[in-house]
Amino acid sequence: MTHTAVNPAPPTLEFVNVSKHYLGVEALSDVSLDLEPGEVLCVLGHNGAGKSTMVRLLSGVITPTRGVIKVDGVPVKLSEPRQAYTLGVATVHQDVGTIPLMSVARNFVLGSEPTKGWGPFRRLDIRTARKIALEEVHRLGIRGVQDPDQLVQTLSGGERQALAIARAIHYGARVLILDEPTSDLGVREANIVLRLIGQVRDAGVAVIFVTHQAPHALAVGDRFMVLIRGKCASTFKRGERTRAQLLSLMAGGEEMEALEAEIEQMRSNGSNSSH
Repeated sequence: MTHTAVNPAPPTLEFVNVSKHYLGVEALSDVSLDLEPGEVLCVLGHNGAGKSTMVRLLSGVITPTRGVIKVDGVPVKLSEPRQAYTLGVATVHQDVGTIPLMSVARNFVLGSEPTKGWGPFRRLDIRTARKIALEEVHRLGIRGVQDPDQLVQTLSGGERQALAIARAIHYGARVLILDEPTSDLGVREANIVLRLIGQVRDAGVAVIFVTHQAPHALAVGDRFMVLIRGKCASTFKRGERTRAQLLSLMAGGEEMEALEAEIEQMRSNGSNSSH
């Protein structure tokens, strides 16, 4: 009896040797990654590491100088954010992108407003918008929002991030890019977002968590990529590095170790030649 080989499904999202240059400056250099459904990939690095460039490439704001981006194994050219969104790639930026003086409900449906009536009498169905917004934020466990008419400016930072994430998932995101979502939050608010990342992952959504905060990454990440000056310095799985090792790596620790070893070798060679 013969068995037919089953081809595994391609990764939901891939970078294949992606680079981005600006006037001779290499912001990102030959970076490759792959992302599966229900997985959190943490991309870490300090300022200037290339994280912002990666987010802009993923969200369709800019295009690569070299390399290929694939969605479901198919090469794509993400030339605008709406195109990425149509493919199920949603980005929640550090500043969230909500409108503070609009209600939770209006922010939630912004750009995809439910309507009622027809022709010149078509208008926003605010009752449906309120229902959708409240149900979705509660479904993700965000109980701090009880009134869909409350202004977004009254929400905490963590609740605003939760609102943006809930909105992206409701409108079909299969890949969620989170750009420094915990950077300006206190411990309690950051925990709201970290728990939410776990829930989204458990629902089968692929998540790229871009951050410079190693403890937050280690709390939720399945795999990790460290960027240093636009290059991938290391990739590893959960449990393969300690927090101290990760912090050292982000600071260029492995490069320093290699340099020290090289200097020590030069000294040794010099000492041997003098005898």
